[in-house]
Amino acid sequence: MSDRRNAAAAAMILAIAMISQATAVHAQEDEGILRVYMNSARVLKLDRPVSKVIVGNSEVADATVADSKTIVLTGRSYGTTNLVLLDADGNAIVDERILVSIDESSTVRVFKSTQRTVLSCTPNCEQHSQTGANP
Repeated sequence: MSDRRNAAAAAMILAIAMISQATAVHAQEDEGILRVYMNSARVLKLDRPVSKVIVGNSEVADATVADSKTIVLTGRSYGTTNLVLLDADGNAIVDERILVSIDESSTVRVFKSTQRTVLSCTPNCEQHSQTGANP
């Protein structure tokens, strides 16, 4: 009976280790990239006060200071840019890439010959503008 328990415990530990490793790999893939949907906001909570907010391309994303430790990041158009947040001493709190994309769950793509049209269907389908920097 104790051999069964030991085997079950070993199997459980192995399963937990595999799940932890898969989670760590997924986190590393997303490390360094802040993802936000176009026309949507994402709240960034900081561990220390921010003094300066710098967005590389304000046509792609916008950052607003809600309070000294809270930044609201808004996706404006498709593409990538970067976000740099500095403290009062000029040290970087955040220096990350921003990827702005559309919410794939609410889009429809129409292919006609070599042309592609993307419709955003939230709630009514409308043709999506194709402006902004390329991802």
